Amino acid sequence: MTQLDVACVTLEGELDLETAAYVRESVSVCLEQQPRSLRLDVRGLFFCDCAGLSALLEARRSALGAGVGFSVEGIGMQLARLLHLIGADGIFAEGDAPAGTTSGRCTSGAVTAHSDAEAVAVTGRPLPDRLA
Repeated sequence: MTQLDVACVTLEGELDLETAAYVRESVSVCLEQQPRSLRLDVRGLFFCDCAGLSALLEARRSALGAGVGFSVEGIGMQLARLLHLIGADGIFAEGDAPAGTTSGRCTSGAVTAHSDAEAVAVTGRPLPDRLA
């Protein structure tokens, strides 16, 4: 299997109890592709609850446990406040990449929001509208 440089998961809308499972599934699919790094783009999130935060923390733990670099881009005020309230400021800092991991161009094996379609996982199954 060819190793990807960077797998990207783009999240938009609300990350909550209803959508957290889709994030876990998407991250799992990405990690099966054995990327060097996993990047979560959360610029499009306007709400994240404790279940969503748990999914983000689990994504980090899964990636780092697999020896895959991990980063989160675009943390907004609401998510930053939630992280601050639990004492996890800086948990998604750039220092999460293992040695030898470089950031690069995102390639296949990711969940992305398409301009006029819903997000679709590598498996081809659509994710709910609230996620994309």
